[in-house]
Amino acid sequence: MKKNIILTLFFSILLQSSVFASVIKFAQVTDTHFIAKDEYRTEVLEQTIKDINKTNGLEFVVFTGDNLDSPHAEYLPQFINIVNKLDIPYYIVIGNHDVFRNNGLSKAEYLDIVKDNNVFYKYKKPNYVFKKNGFVFIVVDGAKEIIPGSVGYYKKDTLEWLDTQLKKYEKCPVVILQHFPLVSTKELKSHDVYQKEDYLNILDKHDNVVSVVAGHLHVNSEVMRNGVYHITSPTLLSTPPVYKIITITTTKGFSPMIYTELKEVEMPEK
Repeated sequence: MKKNIILTLFFSILLQSSVFASVIKFAQVTDTHFIAKDEYRTEVLEQTIKDINKTNGLEFVVFTGDNLDSPHAEYLPQFINIVNKLDIPYYIVIGNHDVFRNNGLSKAEYLDIVKDNNVFYKYKKPNYVFKKNGFVFIVVDGAKEIIPGSVGYYKKDTLEWLDTQLKKYEKCPVVILQHFPLVSTKELKSHDVYQKEDYLNILDKHDNVVSVVAGHLHVNSEVMRNGVYHITSPTLLSTPPVYKIITITTTKGFSPMIYTELKEVEMPEK
């Protein structure tokens, strides 16, 4: 009888833990630096899409900026037409190589082209929120379109908007997706974030942020800071090409578990 009571209690605890658990698995592709009609970069992106489509359990793909090598309007439709072959939804983050209002693409024009080539893409602004499997994902834009450069700039109104979203979803695990990393094992002043302490102070006010996922630095870096796991992933154009699979599990009463896998893209033999 005593043994049965112990077993019943164990399975009851296990069941309760599973009820409160949220799991998400997604792919991050960053810094593709796509150039239309460039044979190699086209092939890398196409093979990446095929590889992702063969991976089980993924909920979505996020392209975390520098999707184009330079802000040319003719590059973007071809990029979108390739990623439209994904079997799962995808989300777009704008990077510093993607936009230049005075000599190429503004952010508004960029997003209009995305929507023109994908009728299911509904986001009209570079900052937006979506939800999956009990998680809230917040895309935060730090690219400059007037005077582009490699330094990220999260404007005051963007940070105020982020603060509002974090308050709104205070009871949900939040993952932030952006191009410019805040914390990394690689420090480059030329590729840093302007006044990033203002951004970090907002993160420190909230305890619902699980991770910040970024690219930009072309390195693989993962750093824990004040309970937030900062993930920076290398460019797709690494040798060999790579992208990242991220799995996050949150269980009530426990710290989040984050597992990442850097996946090599199998390129056809020539």
